[in-house]
Amino acid sequence: MVKSTIAISIGDLNGIGIEIALKSHTEVSKLCHPIYCITQDMLEQSVTMLGVKIPKDIQLQNSGESFQIQAGTICKESGKYSYDSFMTAIALCEEKKADAVVTMPIHKEAWMQAGLHYKGHTDLLRQHFKQDAIMMLGSPNMFVALVTEHIPLRDVTKVINSKMLKEFLLTLHKSIPKVPIAVLGINPHSGDNGVLGDEDIQVKKAIKSANETLGFEQFIGPIVPDVAFTPHFREKFNYFVAMYHDQGLAPLKALYFDESINISLNLPIIRTSVDHGTAFDIAYKNRAKTLSYRNAIETALNFIA
Repeated sequence: MVKSTIAISIGDLNGIGIEIALKSHTEVSKLCHPIYCITQDMLEQSVTMLGVKIPKDIQLQNSGESFQIQAGTICKESGKYSYDSFMTAIALCEEKKADAVVTMPIHKEAWMQAGLHYKGHTDLLRQHFKQDAIMMLGSPNMFVALVTEHIPLRDVTKVINSKMLKEFLLTLHKSIPKVPIAVLGINPHSGDNGVLGDEDIQVKKAIKSANETLGFEQFIGPIVPDVAFTPHFREKFNYFVAMYHDQGLAPLKALYFDESINISLNLPIIRTSVDHGTAFDIAYKNRAKTLSYRNAIETALNFIA
């Protein structure tokens, strides 16, 4: 059986991404054929700092300009390198030399210092492919798709309306066509029928309209946010739609922090990622955990299949 090829975007080299990749290489290589988007000299610099050896069977794809790694430091050089690594990984998929991209964490401030005006991987993917990618995070036990992502909380109700949410739900359906999906409300108690705000009336309208378009009741809600992730609902639903970033990700990370991943849906390529940051405080201290990365690899392979 031919193994799938996965391009590994190495992330911010001042963080923990390269440690995780090297720690997991033997295990990951049993599942797929990884190509690491990093130059030989940057890899050698990394392994010297970690005190480990370069795996003999490792395959690299040159990417980015060399710089001096500074563990735990925000700098434009590491930001630009992580961007170049990501773009190289995307290109490998576009050229059919890889079947999916798995990304290590970047640092948004380092990207900003490098003059890169993207809010993250997903925002870049949207602009690169000119498609409305959906950010979904989770683990095999629970996935959360985000209607809004990296915007101020004060702007959430300005962005979400019935038309916008219906389009979001129908787009999500394309990637998850059959299973029931729980949709959270926006306000406490999902607005109590307008007593605590009328925004959830728009949510209810969007859910009803989306289900009518599909011809079956896939989307259920709006569910009161403070009970949505209790065992009762997690027994009934594996997929949830959260209206804003922390509404969905705070409970997800409380429950499954070490194992959750990030998936970009509605794109011409498959992209999964670890669901954690650069962890500058433990960079090059051989303390990074690898479960999220291995889950990202396995999820990418499931989407390829």
